Formats: sequence, C-alpha cells, structure tokens
Amino acid sequence: MKRLWTVFIVLALTCCCAAVAFAEEDLRANEKAFHQEISKLVPADKVVTIEQFKGIHEEILAGKRKAYIIDCRTHPEFYAFHIEGSDHIHAGHMYTIPKKIKDPNAEIYCLCRTNHRSFYVGGFLYKYGYTNVHVVDGGLVGWVKAGNPVVNQFAGKFVVIEYHKNFDEAGKYRVREFHPY
Repeated sequence: MKRLWTVFIVLALTCCCAAVAFAEEDLRANEKAFHQEISKLVPADKVVTIEQFKGIHEEILAGKRKAYIIDCRTHPEFYAFHIEGSDHIHAGHMYTIPKKIKDPNAEIYCLCRTNHRSFYVGGFLYKYGYTNVHVVDGGLVGWVKAGNPVVNQFAGKFVVIEYHKNFDEAGKYRVREFHPY
C-alpha cells in the first residue's frame, strides 16, 4: 500500500509539473502575442532610432524643443544611470502619466533598457488618448552602445566605455539585491 501511495504521489507531481511547464509556455506565448498587439498601437513613424533621438535630445536640452523623455525602467536601473533630462516613471506606474502630463498632444519619448517596456507604455499612452508618443528603438542599451553620455547622482555625466550584456560571470558577484540583466 505504501508503495502504491508513493507511485501515486510521483505520478501526481509529474502531471502537475508538466501542466505547469505547459502553462508557462502558454503564458509566454500569450505575453508575446499581447506585446505585438500593444506595440501595433504605436504608429511606425513614431518609432525613432538612437541616431534620430540623439538630435531630438540635443534640441530638448538646448531648450529648442519642449518634449518629455520618459524612462520607464525600474528605480534601480534609473538610479544606476539615465539619459540627462529624462523623467522617470516606472512602467508599472504608467497609469500616473495622465496626472503628470495633462496635454494629450504633448511630445513624449518613451525608452527602457531595450524597447520592450517602452512599447507597452507607448501603446497604453495611445489608448489613454495621447497623440504624439514616440518609442526610442534600442533603448538605453542602444544609447550606451552608440557612445552617448548618461548621468547619475554620483558620477555626474559619463560615457560607458564597455558594455557587458551578461554580468553573471562566475565568481564576479556573490550577492546582489538587484540584477537587471
């Protein structure tokens, strides 16, 4: 009887694990499909390259253009470094944007680490009724790789001279509270 009970438990756990793995695949596929759907809300001509954004950014800093640069990365990512003059609204808090930017025709540039979250934010802003929202294709990774400067409260303005995609190299870090990559 004990052996039969053990076999039953093993079979139940196997089925449960298979169902979880199947559900995870479904969830990932659903997220990908939803991301494609929400990304389509951002018109193709409102997706700007890093090169285009660099010129826009220079105009904003010089006061020749009134636009919002919204960095929608997490707080630790933003505090590590960000583009000078950017505002920070975490992607999970995009619902606060209508309270902060009341003009539906305001020129808004959304960026994140690559461009995944910024398409979510941009798509939702179009759903909210904004009409002039742009997504910076390539995000902060593209900005840094192009050699453009970033800032933070400790170092001021600086240029990243080497970008590491994977910081999980064996032995380099033992304890880290936050790991965005």
